[in-house]
Amino acid sequence: MTSIDFANQLLLKRTVNIKVIVTPRWKEEMQQQLQAMIAQCDTQIQQIDSQGNRAITEIERQSIKPIPLEVQRQIDSIRVEMNQKKTEVLQQKNQLLQQLNQVQVLELEQEVNQGQLESFFPVGKGDNLIALMQVDVVLRDGVVEDIKVGFPSVFQ
Repeated sequence: MTSIDFANQLLLKRTVNIKVIVTPRWKEEMQQQLQAMIAQCDTQIQQIDSQGNRAITEIERQSIKPIPLEVQRQIDSIRVEMNQKKTEVLQQKNQLLQQLNQVQVLELEQEVNQGQLESFFPVGKGDNLIALMQVDVVLRDGVVEDIKVGFPSVFQ
């Protein structure tokens, strides 16, 4: 690692794009992760239903019959909240199902975006700051295969 000459250089922070090369192993791992997250959504929906229904049952059990209007409003409020939470989880589940479908149709050896990280880098007089800000780290099954700094070749 080179040392930084702080009299003539600055240490800046940049966003690094993480890209992966699609391999059979990566596809399998992504599918397993997404399926586990989908299963968690199903579990959350069941929990929302059971907790809400228990709360409603308890309120009904403690209430006089016929159920007073304010108690019925409380029950209705619980149902509305349950439905809102279930809708949020179902939206998450649908997004995960779409991602799963996208992963399944990816071609092997294709490069896809996986996310971003931040890194620090030295910059000094004469450096092309814009080019130094452009960094991609390419992974193959978790191992760094390439580090691309600068502009993509289409711009050169």
